[in-house]
Amino acid sequence: MIDVSLNPEQQRAVEYRDGPLLVLAGAGSGKTRVLTTRIAHLVSAHGVAPERVLAVTFTNRAAAEMRRRVAALLGREPTGLWIGTFHSLCARLLRREAHRLGFTPQYSIYDEDDRLALIKRLLERGGYAQRAFPARHIQSIISAAKNRLVSADELGAAADDRVTRVAAEIYFELDKALLVANAMDFDNLLLHPLTLFREHPDRLAVYQERFASVLVDEFQDTNRGQYLLVKQLAGRHRDVCVVGDDDQSIYSWRGADVRNMLDFRQDFPEAELIRLEENYRSSQVILDAANAVIAENQHRLGKTLFTSREGGHPVVVVASADERDEAEWVAREFRERVASEHFVYGDMAVLYRTNAQSRAFEDAFRRASVPYRVVGAVSFYARREVRDLLAYLRLVTNPADDEAFLRAVQVPRRGIGMGSLRTLQASAAQWGKALLATAAVADRVMDLRPHAKGGLQEFAGLIESLRELLPKSSPAAVLEEIVARTEYEAHLQSEGFEGLERLENVRELVAAAAEWSEEIEEGDDEAGSIVERFLQSTALTSPEGVNGGDPEGVTLMTVHTAKGLEWPVVLLAGLEDGLFPLSRALDTPEGLEEERRLAYVAITRAQDQAYLTWARARRRGGQLLPGAPSRFIDALPPGLVEERRTSGVFGGELYRKPAVASWLALETTEMAEESQDTPRYVKGERVFHRKFGSGVIQGLSGQGRDLKVTILFDDEEVGPKQLLVAYAGLERGLEGV
Repeated sequence: MIDVSLNPEQQRAVEYRDGPLLVLAGAGSGKTRVLTTRIAHLVSAHGVAPERVLAVTFTNRAAAEMRRRVAALLGREPTGLWIGTFHSLCARLLRREAHRLGFTPQYSIYDEDDRLALIKRLLERGGYAQRAFPARHIQSIISAAKNRLVSADELGAAADDRVTRVAAEIYFELDKALLVANAMDFDNLLLHPLTLFREHPDRLAVYQERFASVLVDEFQDTNRGQYLLVKQLAGRHRDVCVVGDDDQSIYSWRGADVRNMLDFRQDFPEAELIRLEENYRSSQVILDAANAVIAENQHRLGKTLFTSREGGHPVVVVASADERDEAEWVAREFRERVASEHFVYGDMAVLYRTNAQSRAFEDAFRRASVPYRVVGAVSFYARREVRDLLAYLRLVTNPADDEAFLRAVQVPRRGIGMGSLRTLQASAAQWGKALLATAAVADRVMDLRPHAKGGLQEFAGLIESLRELLPKSSPAAVLEEIVARTEYEAHLQSEGFEGLERLENVRELVAAAAEWSEEIEEGDDEAGSIVERFLQSTALTSPEGVNGGDPEGVTLMTVHTAKGLEWPVVLLAGLEDGLFPLSRALDTPEGLEEERRLAYVAITRAQDQAYLTWARARRRGGQLLPGAPSRFIDALPPGLVEERRTSGVFGGELYRKPAVASWLALETTEMAEESQDTPRYVKGERVFHRKFGSGVIQGLSGQGRDLKVTILFDDEEVGPKQLLVAYAGLERGLEGV
């Protein structure tokens, strides 16, 4: 059975039966149709029984969709077909074979929380302090080792630091404890079949005979263990078809190994390679842009996407002044396109490299009444780490805020458990005091352990010392002090990759506070301190229910989350070296190549129109740092690009090839000292402010990051204003503007 709408290469991939097959399927090339049609063809045309077909993919939704399509093609349910995720199929196999590995068929499957709790108990049993050996960090080390097929002994032998040595010890104890509990974690669901086949070759022979044909979707996302499992199962009959795109391998941080695509051709040298290069999603202009970006990667099998669609809008590259200017321009542009063309907001998506970038877009879209929804992450002000720090700020400004106390006192952990907090609450209620005031005299609270008393009093002292900053400090400065004094960065870093993502949100919160301060008038009659007014603004602009948002609105999500999706209009934001590609990815060629693949994925989400935006300055924490356009922009052929700039950008090149990543350079060059410690402006100098327009500097005060300028703006309605240089985003030398 062949779908007559298949193109020649798709049809070849469906019909090929002369051994191993690698289908290199570009973005939007119809790979799911090829896979499902191939399965149906095996059953209907070649008489392969469904129970002898093993088809593997990466999500339950994808597996269900594949089964539905196969059933539709066959006109009946493919009863007995083994189709599912690697984890579900391995679990199915292990139910039959568990007794050979010391388990019973009734074994439990531990999720991440179950495993984390077990690791915490093992650390406690070993006498390891949670502060020095965070359980999440230990868990991430163990999981990464298992993904690479590294044993506990090998991990310990290669360890060059104390934390990794402890992780190796816990790794060994963890597997013993799981066996005793008759349980398997997600990693072991993949590893135990390999152990089974190594220790019981006869069982491997049984499954090699059982599965006459093996098919794997999203092959570029497999880790080493998954690849070895496929290789072993197909090792005898060698009827294996893997479908993937090495240019879309973007999950190395989850263990995916792009080398599997290259190794397949070495392990199966007789394998046929079929390229699916015809794209059914995007215009040729968009495909040419994506092809140009990805062509700079060295380690790839190589393909060039094309489409039968004619023409297409140019890729629009937009230079903006900063992240707020960027977001406001996007809101205006999207409103204009909806008003003047056939697009609706649901046709549009804003993609970004880090979740922290959503904050500026959420604020701008809300102000412009542009409907939106945040996908794959909670709304910025609802994120755990943001709520943690705002709880500290609330407690600093309002010592009677018991809810803020209960949140803040538990992060980072201080050895104060829920039992101790209940005891504290009982005493506070009895004495008629707030929890913070009661914590300050915790030594008088009966039934509290000495350690808890000390921890509570230390916390109360910390909050009191932070309160001393209120009369003379900005919200951003107080937040920075909270982060520093609580060692909150170290707390997040101990959570591994997820913690690094959360750390970006912490820096974005400080940036949001700095940006907010830029517009505050000194000496006005509004009640409350500047910190209290900032808290009020965050509360009023982040109502409950923002998360999720309007299902018919603009989609906001990270590029990682967008993989596999598509929209008529896609805007890729924050294309500056240091942000996209991330600065940490520049340390290795492999890291940069993965960032380039991520850009390729982002661009190929667009059907009709692609926008790429970058900012000449962006707030990182409390500092406004200059930005240079990403090297991915420079890779675009000039003939494909329409250059624009926002109203906040005057003069200079729209984009250029950066010699260095500017955020990295700032940390090590005199530019950093100049931007933070020395006055850059003189009295009488003309400057331009993105919101207030042109004006003349009337005076300067303070120094370093506290440097302020008083500017008399040309617009009489604006008049004189005093601004913090670090946050104002001023441009200089703009005579005649």
